[in-house]
Amino acid sequence: MKKTYTGYCHCKRIKFEIDAVIDHVRECDCSLCSQRGALIFRVPEDCFRLQNPLSDLTRYQWNTKMAADYFCPNCGMLPFRKPRTLTEKELESGMTPFLGGWAINVRCLEGIDISALPRKAVHGSRLDIIIPRSQ
Repeated sequence: MKKTYTGYCHCKRIKFEIDAVIDHVRECDCSLCSQRGALIFRVPEDCFRLQNPLSDLTRYQWNTKMAADYFCPNCGMLPFRKPRTLTEKELESGMTPFLGGWAINVRCLEGIDISALPRKAVHGSRLDIIIPRSQ
């Protein structure tokens, strides 16, 4: 059964709630995720409630600009992100798209024992990405 979790950035300026059965976390090895150390759980759009206007956050997009990371402009914490869409090659390989939801940084949720959750490896470093050439 789904449980409601409350989440915050570090300074508690950004607040949100999710409804979920958190049975694992995703640990990505891409350069961005591995450096920030976020543990992610994805929730559908209707299970995410932001208590602030999205414009209160700073958005960061890189490389293909297919995903959006949202940060608190005060403390710099990333409480959630909008996952990228799959490429044609990924869809053809059988990957299941995640449409219209949010990727939550579980470390920002109250009442979670992260050590008790299984971790699923995500190999973001192997996804189809376009890296701009140095000029």
